[in-house]
Amino acid sequence: YLELSKPVLWDENATAEQKRGTRRTLIRVLETTLRLAHPLMPFITEEIWQKIKDLSGAQGETIMLAPYPVADERKVDAEASADIEWLKAVILGVRNIRGEMNISPAKKLPLFFYNGSDQDQRRLNDNRQYLIKIAALEDVTWLNPGDEAPVSATALAGNLELLVPMAGLIDKDAELERLNKETVKLEKDIQKTEGKLGNASFVDKAPKEVVDKERDRLDGLKSALSKLQEQVRRIESL
Repeated sequence: YLELSKPVLWDENATAEQKRGTRRTLIRVLETTLRLAHPLMPFITEEIWQKIKDLSGAQGETIMLAPYPVADERKVDAEASADIEWLKAVILGVRNIRGEMNISPAKKLPLFFYNGSDQDQRRLNDNRQYLIKIAALEDVTWLNPGDEAPVSATALAGNLELLVPMAGLIDKDAELERLNKETVKLEKDIQKTEGKLGNASFVDKAPKEVVDKERDRLDGLKSALSKLQEQVRRIESL
């Protein structure tokens, strides 16, 4: 949340209401965190709490007498959590490409989304400003079925393919080496999962939902391997 707050607080186009709401969340979470940490860090938490208690709406003379935080499960938003995990996966994919291709973190990159679902597109629309800022992108382009994808360094976020065009940025041999390492890793995971599902003892004794989860995982691994192999063929043809 700290990272996601920066594009809002630094954005000249963000409304005063958006900035006020973001600051309010930050200060309330800080106040709650101080109460959580107080038994382990009594002095510094007291000092900071005294500085921010009025801003956060907290009351009382000392953090020692403030109520210990209790989770409210009704406020857990599974969809929002899934959206954030998606955003983190996309940012991690871009950063992995940067690291493995030795591209400066400061260089803004074009990013293409390929083979995405309707949910991926919705998440992109909802989080574009955060993605561009945190991943240091020029822009994000959504490719529809039938659109020709540029020859790119590739990372995966689920079934979504993240493409950073190679032209002028990426060394062909280095990208092939990276993709081949990813391919070997997926092949080992597939072999391990197939071995588990081929074990009659596991299939017969494990709960059905566990077995089904392993089968779904195997399908996902095979799909990812197919996409990486196709990308390898495209780059080798250059």
